[in-house]
Amino acid sequence: MFKHIAVAAALVISSSAFAAAPGTFYAGVDAGETKFKDWSDRETSYGFFAGYNFLPNVALEGGFRRLGEADAFGVDVKADQVALSLVGSLPIATNLDLYGRLGYNRIDVDVKSRGFSGSDSESRALYGIGLGYAFSPQISGRVEVQKPTSDTTNVSAGVVFNF
Repeated sequence: MFKHIAVAAALVISSSAFAAAPGTFYAGVDAGETKFKDWSDRETSYGFFAGYNFLPNVALEGGFRRLGEADAFGVDVKADQVALSLVGSLPIATNLDLYGRLGYNRIDVDVKSRGFSGSDSESRALYGIGLGYAFSPQISGRVEVQKPTSDTTNVSAGVVFNF
């Protein structure tokens, strides 16, 4: 048992060299795909985000993402997400972190067709899980699976710049 604890402690200590220092900011961009339930295609997504590390492994992050755009049968549909989340990370190997997010997001959907337009919005809890890899203390990459709503899944890859 002691060996397991020692190995786990060594992994945490060795990977903490790239952990974000408290009081630092970061920003980044991401791109991916969104799957809407009962919609046959996956839609391209893209967005940007910014965060503040108030503890070494805990940050507050806000962002905007275009979840997708579709034009079918003369109907143009756009879905956007604005989110605010707490992001907690756990070092699992040198420069590699597992992270999770829990927050709140608002999804806005705009529909236009033949001179008519309409919009709707939905606000809900947001959760996700991902992996982050620190290429250097200033640049990281990440991949994430996120659930903005119960019938929507977004998978994205991004780059993070630490300040």
